[in-house]
Amino acid sequence: VQLVESGGGSVQAGGSLRLSCAASGYTFGPSCMGWFRQAPGKEREGVAAINRDGSKYYRESAKGRFAISHDSARNTLSLQMNSLMPEDTAMYYCGALCADGAVVVTAINPIFTYEGRGTQVTVSP
Repeated sequence: VQLVESGGGSVQAGGSLRLSCAASGYTFGPSCMGWFRQAPGKEREGVAAINRDGSKYYRESAKGRFAISHDSARNTLSLQMNSLMPEDTAMYYCGALCADGAVVVTAINPIFTYEGRGTQVTVSP
């Protein structure tokens, strides 16, 4: 199984990025899947997740700005990020097979069975 993220980059505050995660050897859904991030010196934190029933969950700071989506035809997981802030700067990872989306976005160090290697997002003031 391989998950490969893309779409990261450097933007100014207020900008947007769209992250994508392509899977090989694995079919996304219906199962818990999501995105998490880790900034230098900080714990990893869940950003957004989709449960097997399709319900979506977001970290409080991401609500209204980020949108997670799953494209079953392309077998990809995406994260649209708008109104980016400097505190969003981190390495972003996609993950597959989590316990529950609500847990992903509230727990410290959310656990996924499969994880990608990440894509860097840098937001300047």
